[in-house]
Amino acid sequence: MSSVFAVETVGIEKLYKSRFGGREIRAVSNLSLQVPRGVKFGLLGANGAGKTTLVKMLLSIVHPSAGSARIFGRDVQAPDARVSVGYLPENHRFPTYLTGIGMLDHYGALSGMDSAQRRQRIPELLAVVGLRDWGRVRLKKYSKGMLQRLGLAQALLHRPQLLVLDEPTDGVDPIGRREIRDVLNGLTDTGVTIFLNSHLLSEVEDFCDYVAILKRGELALQGKISHLLARGGYQLSISNVSEAARNNICEFASLSPSDAGWTIFAASRDDANRAVDRVRAAGGFIESLHPSTSTLEDVFVETTAAGTAK
Repeated sequence: MSSVFAVETVGIEKLYKSRFGGREIRAVSNLSLQVPRGVKFGLLGANGAGKTTLVKMLLSIVHPSAGSARIFGRDVQAPDARVSVGYLPENHRFPTYLTGIGMLDHYGALSGMDSAQRRQRIPELLAVVGLRDWGRVRLKKYSKGMLQRLGLAQALLHRPQLLVLDEPTDGVDPIGRREIRDVLNGLTDTGVTIFLNSHLLSEVEDFCDYVAILKRGELALQGKISHLLARGGYQLSISNVSEAARNNICEFASLSPSDAGWTIFAASRDDANRAVDRVRAAGGFIESLHPSTSTLEDVFVETTAAGTAK
Protein backbone atom coordinates (compact mmCIF):
# COMPACT_ATOMS: atom_id res chain seq x y z
CA MET A 1 0.00 0.00 0.00
CA SER A 2 1.50 3.36 -0.99
CA SER A 3 1.10 6.49 1.09
CA VAL A 4 2.00 10.15 0.85
CA PHE A 5 3.19 9.85 4.46
CA ALA A 6 6.38 8.18 5.62
CA VAL A 7 4.91 7.99 9.15
CA GLU A 8 1.28 8.28 10.17
CA THR A 9 -0.36 7.66 13.54
CA VAL A 10 -4.09 7.77 14.28
CA GLY A 11 -5.20 8.15 17.89
CA ILE A 12 -2.25 6.14 19.15
CA GLU A 13 -1.96 5.63 22.92
CA LYS A 14 0.25 3.79 25.38
CA LEU A 15 -0.74 3.05 28.95
CA TYR A 16 1.57 1.57 31.57
CA LYS A 17 0.55 0.28 34.95
CA SER A 18 2.52 1.42 37.95
CA ARG A 19 4.15 -1.31 40.02
CA PHE A 20 2.74 0.30 43.11
CA GLY A 21 -1.02 0.28 43.39
CA GLY A 22 -1.65 -0.56 39.73
CA ARG A 23 -2.13 3.10 38.82
CA GLU A 24 -2.27 3.74 35.07
CA ILE A 25 0.35 6.01 33.54
CA ARG A 26 -0.54 7.43 30.13
CA ALA A 27 2.78 7.85 28.29
CA VAL A 28 1.18 8.75 24.94
CA SER A 29 -2.41 9.93 24.59
CA ASN A 30 -4.63 10.00 21.47
CA LEU A 31 -1.78 11.15 19.24
CA SER A 32 -2.40 11.66 15.52
CA LEU A 33 0.69 12.63 13.55
CA GLN A 34 1.66 12.81 9.87
CA VAL A 35 5.21 12.95 8.51
CA PRO A 36 5.36 13.54 4.73
CA ARG A 37 7.76 11.53 2.60
CA GLY A 38 11.22 12.93 1.95
CA VAL A 39 11.28 15.58 4.70
CA LYS A 40 13.47 16.22 7.72
CA PHE A 41 11.18 15.92 10.73
CA GLY A 42 12.00 16.84 14.33
CA LEU A 43 10.24 15.36 17.35
CA LEU A 44 10.55 17.56 20.44
CA GLY A 45 9.36 17.48 24.00
CA ALA A 46 10.58 17.77 27.58
CA ASN A 47 11.86 14.69 29.40
CA GLY A 48 8.93 12.35 29.98
CA ALA A 49 6.81 13.88 27.21
CA GLY A 50 6.44 10.53 25.43
CA LYS A 51 9.00 10.87 22.60
CA THR A 52 10.85 7.61 23.25
CA THR A 53 7.61 5.71 23.78
CA LEU A 54 6.29 7.00 20.45
CA VAL A 55 9.46 5.95 18.64
CA LYS A 56 9.31 2.50 20.23
CA MET A 57 5.71 2.09 19.04
CA LEU A 58 6.68 3.14 15.51
CA LEU A 59 9.40 0.48 15.52
CA SER A 60 7.07 -2.10 17.12
CA ILE A 61 9.37 -2.44 20.13
CA VAL A 62 6.30 -1.83 22.28
CA HIS A 63 2.69 -2.24 21.19
CA PRO A 64 0.13 0.58 21.47
CA SER A 65 -2.75 0.31 23.91
CA ALA A 66 -5.03 1.97 21.35
CA GLY A 67 -4.88 3.52 17.91
CA SER A 68 -2.61 2.62 15.01
CA ALA A 69 0.60 3.62 13.25
CA ARG A 70 1.82 3.12 9.68
CA ILE A 71 5.15 3.43 7.90
CA PHE A 72 4.79 4.12 4.17
CA GLY A 73 1.22 2.87 4.43
CA ARG A 74 2.11 -0.42 6.15
CA ASP A 75 0.98 -1.21 9.68
CA VAL A 76 4.06 -0.96 11.91
CA GLN A 77 3.35 -4.35 13.46
CA ALA A 78 3.84 -6.06 10.08
CA PRO A 79 7.50 -7.25 9.90
CA ASP A 80 7.98 -6.02 6.32
CA ALA A 81 7.03 -2.47 7.40
CA ARG A 82 10.40 -2.16 9.13
CA VAL A 83 12.52 -3.35 6.20
CA SER A 84 12.76 0.22 4.92
CA VAL A 85 13.73 1.69 8.32
CA GLY A 86 17.19 2.52 9.67
CA TYR A 87 17.44 3.21 13.40
CA LEU A 88 20.07 4.80 15.64
CA PRO A 89 19.02 4.69 19.32
CA GLU A 90 20.34 7.21 21.81
CA ASN A 91 22.12 4.80 24.14
CA HIS A 92 23.38 2.18 21.71
CA ARG A 93 25.83 -0.50 22.83
CA PHE A 94 28.11 -2.27 20.36
CA PRO A 95 30.41 -5.19 21.28
CA THR A 96 33.74 -3.49 22.00
CA TYR A 97 35.82 -6.53 20.98
CA LEU A 98 34.69 -6.07 17.36
CA THR A 99 36.37 -3.77 14.87
CA GLY A 100 34.36 -1.12 13.01
CA ILE A 101 34.28 -3.34 9.92
CA GLY A 102 33.38 -6.40 12.01
CA MET A 103 30.52 -4.61 13.73
CA LEU A 104 29.05 -3.33 10.46
CA ASP A 105 29.46 -6.74 8.87
CA HIS A 106 27.63 -8.38 11.79
CA TYR A 107 24.71 -5.92 11.74
CA GLY A 108 24.54 -6.02 7.95
CA ALA A 109 24.17 -9.81 8.08
CA LEU A 110 21.43 -9.48 10.70
CA SER A 111 19.53 -7.13 8.38
CA GLY A 112 19.64 -9.68 5.53
CA MET A 113 22.44 -8.21 3.38
CA ASP A 114 24.54 -10.82 1.57
CA SER A 115 28.33 -10.86 1.90
CA ALA A 116 28.94 -9.20 -1.48
CA GLN A 117 26.65 -6.29 -0.57
CA ARG A 118 28.38 -5.89 2.79
CA ARG A 119 31.88 -5.90 1.29
CA GLN A 120 30.88 -3.10 -1.08
CA ARG A 121 28.77 -1.02 1.29
CA ILE A 122 30.91 -1.02 4.47
CA PRO A 123 33.98 0.83 3.08
CA GLU A 124 31.66 3.37 1.43
CA LEU A 125 29.92 4.16 4.72
CA LEU A 126 33.11 4.31 6.78
CA ALA A 127 34.35 6.98 4.37
CA VAL A 128 31.03 8.84 4.48
CA VAL A 129 31.03 9.11 8.32
CA GLY A 130 34.75 9.98 8.51
CA LEU A 131 36.04 6.62 9.82
CA ARG A 132 37.88 5.39 6.72
CA ASP A 133 41.12 4.78 8.68
CA TRP A 134 39.44 3.23 11.72
CA GLY A 135 37.68 0.25 10.19
CA ARG A 136 40.18 -2.33 11.51
CA VAL A 137 40.44 -0.79 15.00
CA ARG A 138 38.55 -2.39 17.88
CA LEU A 139 35.62 -0.39 19.19
CA LYS A 140 37.09 -0.19 22.71
CA LYS A 141 39.51 2.40 21.29
CA TYR A 142 36.74 4.55 19.76
CA SER A 143 35.68 7.83 21.38
CA LYS A 144 31.99 8.49 22.08
CA GLY A 145 31.76 10.69 19.00
CA MET A 146 33.36 7.99 16.83
CA LEU A 147 30.91 5.40 18.15
CA GLN A 148 28.07 7.79 17.25
CA ARG A 149 29.41 8.10 13.70
CA LEU A 150 29.67 4.30 13.48
CA GLY A 151 26.10 4.00 14.75
CA LEU A 152 24.94 6.26 11.93
CA ALA A 153 26.79 4.04 9.44
CA GLN A 154 25.00 1.02 10.93
CA ALA A 155 21.62 2.73 10.47
CA LEU A 156 22.45 3.49 6.82
CA LEU A 157 23.80 0.06 5.87
CA HIS A 158 20.78 -1.31 4.02
CA ARG A 159 19.89 2.00 2.31
CA PRO A 160 16.72 2.74 4.33
CA GLN A 161 13.98 5.06 3.10
CA LEU A 162 13.12 6.16 6.65
CA LEU A 163 15.92 7.01 9.06
CA VAL A 164 14.93 7.25 12.74
CA LEU A 165 17.61 9.01 14.78
CA ASP A 166 17.60 9.51 18.55
CA GLU A 167 20.10 12.27 19.51
CA PRO A 168 22.37 11.50 16.52
CA THR A 169 25.01 14.14 17.35
CA ASP A 170 25.31 13.31 21.06
CA GLY A 171 28.99 13.43 22.02
CA VAL A 172 30.10 14.60 18.58
CA ASP A 173 32.32 17.70 18.28
CA PRO A 174 31.07 20.76 16.30
CA ILE A 175 32.96 19.79 13.13
CA GLY A 176 31.58 16.25 13.36
CA ARG A 177 28.04 17.56 13.87
CA ARG A 178 28.33 19.64 10.72
CA GLU A 179 29.67 16.63 8.78
CA ILE A 180 26.77 14.48 10.02
CA ARG A 181 24.28 17.17 8.96
CA ASP A 182 25.89 17.25 5.51
CA VAL A 183 25.51 13.47 5.23
CA LEU A 184 21.86 13.65 6.27
CA ASN A 185 21.12 16.53 3.91
CA GLY A 186 22.53 14.45 1.08
CA LEU A 187 20.17 11.62 2.01
CA THR A 188 17.05 13.79 1.84
CA ASP A 189 18.16 14.94 -1.61
CA THR A 190 17.64 11.29 -2.65
CA GLY A 191 14.16 11.09 -1.07
CA VAL A 192 15.04 9.59 2.32
CA THR A 193 12.79 10.70 5.19
CA ILE A 194 14.59 11.60 8.42
CA PHE A 195 12.76 11.35 11.74
CA LEU A 196 14.91 13.11 14.33
CA ASN A 197 14.51 13.10 18.10
CA SER A 198 16.78 15.71 19.68
CA HIS A 199 17.12 18.15 22.56
CA LEU A 200 19.40 20.46 20.54
CA LEU A 201 16.76 22.96 19.47
CA SER A 202 19.15 25.15 17.48
CA GLU A 203 20.22 22.15 15.37
CA VAL A 204 16.61 21.08 14.81
CA GLU A 205 15.76 24.64 13.75
CA ASP A 206 18.65 24.73 11.25
CA PHE A 207 18.14 21.21 9.92
CA CYS A 208 14.48 20.18 9.99
CA ASP A 209 11.59 21.14 7.69
CA TYR A 210 8.78 20.03 9.99
CA VAL A 211 8.52 19.67 13.75
CA ALA A 212 6.11 18.26 16.32
CA ILE A 213 6.15 19.12 20.02
CA LEU A 214 4.79 16.68 22.60
CA LYS A 215 3.57 17.69 26.03
CA ARG A 216 2.60 15.09 28.64
CA GLY A 217 2.08 12.49 25.93
CA GLU A 218 -0.14 14.68 23.76
CA LEU A 219 0.57 16.48 20.50
CA ALA A 220 0.86 20.15 21.49
CA LEU A 221 2.04 21.64 18.19
CA GLN A 222 2.87 20.42 14.67
CA GLY A 223 3.80 22.11 11.41
CA LYS A 224 6.47 23.54 9.12
CA ILE A 225 9.19 25.27 11.08
CA SER A 226 9.09 28.31 8.81
CA HIS A 227 5.39 28.78 9.63
CA LEU A 228 5.82 28.19 13.37
CA LEU A 229 8.63 30.71 13.69
CA ALA A 230 6.94 33.52 11.73
CA ARG A 231 5.29 35.79 14.28
CA GLY A 232 4.54 38.88 12.20
CA GLY A 233 5.88 42.39 12.52
CA TYR A 234 9.26 43.85 11.61
CA GLN A 235 12.57 44.45 13.30
CA LEU A 236 14.79 47.43 12.45
CA SER A 237 18.34 48.08 13.62
CA ILE A 238 19.12 51.81 13.70
CA SER A 239 22.00 54.10 14.74
CA ASN A 240 22.83 57.80 15.15
CA VAL A 241 19.29 58.66 16.28
CA SER A 242 18.67 61.35 18.91
CA GLU A 243 16.67 60.79 22.08
CA ALA A 244 13.93 63.09 20.79
CA ALA A 245 13.60 61.08 17.59
CA ARG A 246 13.50 57.83 19.59
CA ASN A 247 10.72 59.20 21.80
CA ASN A 248 8.85 60.13 18.62
CA ILE A 249 9.12 56.55 17.33
CA CYS A 250 7.95 55.14 20.68
CA GLU A 251 4.51 56.55 19.94
CA PHE A 252 3.83 53.59 17.60
CA ALA A 253 6.69 51.10 18.09
CA SER A 254 8.96 49.74 20.82
CA LEU A 255 12.73 50.24 21.11
CA SER A 256 15.56 48.53 22.94
CA PRO A 257 19.33 49.21 22.99
CA SER A 258 21.55 46.97 20.85
CA ASP A 259 25.21 46.65 19.83
CA ALA A 260 24.57 48.66 16.66
CA GLY A 261 22.60 51.36 18.47
CA TRP A 262 18.88 50.64 18.87
CA THR A 263 16.41 47.99 17.75
CA ILE A 264 12.86 48.92 16.75
CA PHE A 265 10.02 46.37 16.90
CA ALA A 266 7.13 47.41 14.63
CA ALA A 267 3.87 45.47 14.62
CA SER A 268 2.95 46.15 10.98
CA ARG A 269 4.47 47.12 7.65
CA ASP A 270 2.93 50.59 7.92
CA ASP A 271 4.54 51.11 11.33
CA ALA A 272 7.90 49.89 9.98
CA ASN A 273 7.66 52.41 7.11
CA ARG A 274 6.78 55.19 9.56
CA ALA A 275 9.82 54.27 11.65
CA VAL A 276 12.08 54.38 8.58
CA ASP A 277 10.73 57.81 7.67
CA ARG A 278 11.25 59.16 11.21
CA VAL A 279 14.82 57.78 11.42
CA ARG A 280 15.80 59.28 8.06
CA ALA A 281 14.16 62.61 8.85
CA ALA A 282 16.22 62.75 12.06
CA GLY A 283 19.46 62.07 10.15
CA GLY A 284 19.80 58.53 11.50
CA PHE A 285 20.90 55.34 9.75
CA ILE A 286 18.97 52.14 8.97
CA GLU A 287 21.45 49.30 9.64
CA SER A 288 19.02 46.46 8.85
CA LEU A 289 15.32 45.73 8.34
CA HIS A 290 13.73 42.30 8.28
CA PRO A 291 10.56 40.44 9.31
CA SER A 292 10.47 39.58 12.99
CA THR A 293 10.63 35.88 13.83
CA SER A 294 10.77 33.67 16.89
CA THR A 295 13.38 31.02 17.56
CA LEU A 296 12.42 27.38 17.92
CA GLU A 297 13.45 27.67 21.56
CA ASP A 298 10.91 30.49 22.02
CA VAL A 299 8.17 28.38 20.43
CA PHE A 300 9.15 25.29 22.44
CA VAL A 301 9.17 27.11 25.78
CA GLU A 302 5.87 28.86 25.10
CA THR A 303 4.23 25.60 23.98
CA THR A 304 5.47 23.38 26.79
CA ALA A 305 5.02 26.00 29.53
CA ALA A 306 1.44 26.91 28.56
CA GLY A 307 -1.05 25.77 31.16
CA THR A 308 1.57 24.56 33.67
CA ALA A 309 0.98 27.29 36.24
CA LYS A 310 -1.64 26.54 38.84
